[in-house]
Amino acid sequence: MKIGVPKEIKNNENRVGMTPAGVFELTKNKHTVYVQKDAGFGSGFSDLDYINAGAIVLETITDVYTSSDMIVKVKEPIEEEYPLIQSHHVVFTYFHFASSEPLTKAMLKSEAVCIAYETVEDKDGTLPLLTPMSEVAGRMAIQQGAKYLEKPIKGRGVLLGGVPGVPPGRVLVLGAGIVGIQAAKMAAGLGAHVTVMDINMKQLRYVNDVMPSHVVTEFSSEYNIRRRIKDHDLIIGGVLVRGAKAPKLITRDMLKDMRPGTVLVDVAVDQGGCMETTRATTHEDPTFIIDDVVHYCVANMPGAVPYTSTLALTNVTLPYVLRLANQGWETACKNDETLAKGLNIVKGKIVYEEIAEAFNWSVDAM
Repeated sequence: MKIGVPKEIKNNENRVGMTPAGVFELTKNKHTVYVQKDAGFGSGFSDLDYINAGAIVLETITDVYTSSDMIVKVKEPIEEEYPLIQSHHVVFTYFHFASSEPLTKAMLKSEAVCIAYETVEDKDGTLPLLTPMSEVAGRMAIQQGAKYLEKPIKGRGVLLGGVPGVPPGRVLVLGAGIVGIQAAKMAAGLGAHVTVMDINMKQLRYVNDVMPSHVVTEFSSEYNIRRRIKDHDLIIGGVLVRGAKAPKLITRDMLKDMRPGTVLVDVAVDQGGCMETTRATTHEDPTFIIDDVVHYCVANMPGAVPYTSTLALTNVTLPYVLRLANQGWETACKNDETLAKGLNIVKGKIVYEEIAEAFNWSVDAM
């Protein structure tokens, strides 16, 4: 198979879909890998690294798409890439279709096969290709939140860990999944007081068992959320509904109950956000303020730490890329139920029901 690795062109996205180690494994299996010039530069990999691993480096993104059967990326295609994706392509990347109707329509029109990292699902319900980026994003949420709590950036002027004689900051984490647990771990490590909310009691029991005593759990309800937002300095949105839009747990009217300089970090922004005032931002312009509340809603948070993120992501994607290349997408998905769950759009039809539901479309009508 001919596999293409284009350079990511989303704002400040420095990750890359394949490392030289991945190229080596694919070429060892007699596949051809085309890598766009400088695709790995932001993650610390030179063109020479790829060439030495067996890749063919091409000058432009158009060259990569034109030469390839399968495209391996990190982020969803953006508008400039839509015309490059054709019916013979298999595109393997994060898509997050439910948060973008234009992207969904463009991929339907392309008649390509779209396999989404974020919906590849193991039998136990875990999401193996989303997990590493959720781990990175959960930890980064606290790192970024702590920074934006500083007064020069319009935050409350709170040091999360406090100091002797001064109580620590308070962090509210919505969701006790991968993002929430990693965020709570980081916040607890800084010495903050942490409240983790979820509707899954099994997850709350787990958090209660593994976290230190200054991490407390509470059942998530609108009533409880409204109580807690009044005295917490940093609020992390880490709620995920597989392949669908995130529920709006923080509504517009709640902002008036928060103290000026409170910081909201919505990690669920890729799925539309779990805060009503969320709108996607970039690393170049990461925050906005509504009612004196600072919003950090960067849609590709792990892109800020590309070396760590690329290695963490490709550790888990490469085995699936190899299966797709060795067997072809139809056989690979037939033989692997986990990978089959990643099929979102196939030859002009939506095959993942939650996407159609997000836009009130009928799957049968597609």
